[in-house]
Amino acid sequence: MTVNGTMRALDQTRGAVRVEDVYDTDIHDLWDACTVPERLARWIAEVSGDLREGGTAQAVFTSSWAGPVRIEVCDAPHHLLISSEPGSDEASTIEAWFTVEGSGTRLVVEERGLPVGALAFYGAGWQAHLEDLGRSLRGDGPVHATGWSAEQPAPAWHARWTELTPRYQDAGAATSP
Repeated sequence: MTVNGTMRALDQTRGAVRVEDVYDTDIHDLWDACTVPERLARWIAEVSGDLREGGTAQAVFTSSWAGPVRIEVCDAPHHLLISSEPGSDEASTIEAWFTVEGSGTRLVVEERGLPVGALAFYGAGWQAHLEDLGRSLRGDGPVHATGWSAEQPAPAWHARWTELTPRYQDAGAATSP
């Protein structure tokens, strides 16, 4: 089992997780999979609200995280920056970069502002999400047909997260910002 993410401390209390993969699809299809609500619901989150740059939406992720997100930057099809729980003590930023690589597209996702002690859990979660994205791109329907909610994660996502977490804990986080 490969860990495809890295973790690092930004300061004494907050850190970042970075995951990436190359997908066998063009940049526009990958962008749509990561920004169009119907496509997002196939693999990572149900979203609703003002889905444009500067807008705020509500999201419920397959991990069961639920809350407000604000779209800070939406530079199609190359760069997306989202703030989760903007203005709160739990705020973080999720940034995604899309680049053409050969006949595919590389997606790099970095979430910053996470509790340093929980980076392994977030790393495992983001890797599971990106693996779900790959399955979504290869299939026609939802990856999590049994659904999820703010109270209950998608069972397959949770099983993969549980499997990956010890690997991320073993990988550890860089301690210096």
